[in-house]
Amino acid sequence: MTAEIPGAVEAPEPTGAAPVRPRPRPHRNKVPEVTPYFWVIKVLCTTVGETAADLLNEKLGLGLTGVSLLMSAVLVGMLVAQFRTAAYRPGVYWSAVAMISVVGTLLSDNLTDNLGVPLETSTVAFALVLGAVFAVWFRSERTLSIHHIDSTRRESFYWLAVLFTFALGTAAGDLVAEHLDLGYSLSAVLFAAALAVVAAARSLGLGAVGGFWTAYILTRPLGASLGDYLSQPTADGGLGMGTVITSVLFLAVILGLVVFLTVTRRDVSGPGRGTPQEG
Repeated sequence: MTAEIPGAVEAPEPTGAAPVRPRPRPHRNKVPEVTPYFWVIKVLCTTVGETAADLLNEKLGLGLTGVSLLMSAVLVGMLVAQFRTAAYRPGVYWSAVAMISVVGTLLSDNLTDNLGVPLETSTVAFALVLGAVFAVWFRSERTLSIHHIDSTRRESFYWLAVLFTFALGTAAGDLVAEHLDLGYSLSAVLFAAALAVVAAARSLGLGAVGGFWTAYILTRPLGASLGDYLSQPTADGGLGMGTVITSVLFLAVILGLVVFLTVTRRDVSGPGRGTPQEG
């Protein structure tokens, strides 16, 4: 019998192999791949943002400031849900985009209607703020690419940039359509032509990141001009469909596309394609 030595620590038996450490779980991108579906839904969301902001301001009776505060609170809730997901989820992501479109529109409208800031001034101001967001983002992360929105800090920069692209697009769209008196249909054609120029520049060597964010900004006034053209009275140069019909119609199309993408996962890249997302 072997005597036990008090206080002695028994040495572990050799296993012949080093312990296996779990590999760190890779972070998944929190935004969709840029596909034709992306741009279609983006334009539809901008249209809804324009018409829904007008509708809420007319129907709720809260005034522009009250509606802005209410919609901002709803946006905060949607962004909390978006930040809590572990990967891109179409329903959560596009709900946040649609709501940020409404808030971006209201932000611009407040400056113009409540504070009397000229559209030229607000357009330049939003452009400078957006430029500052991009500068700080690039200095911090060394990239503005949306293919690696996989950390809280990068996602914060991303949504801040998205907000000010909507605000800038609203101010620029109103400046062209109303202040310069070009009308809604001609404004839509003008911004569509600008997007075509961006597409041509991409084929001639414009960087993917610069091309993406330029197109992202331009789709805002394009969608807003389309929304105004459909919803505004014929006396004002529109088709007279009204904000209710226009908003419901475009929301139905957005919902259908989001359901389609949720099922088919056409806008998910990498190992996540074809398997359920975790969030």
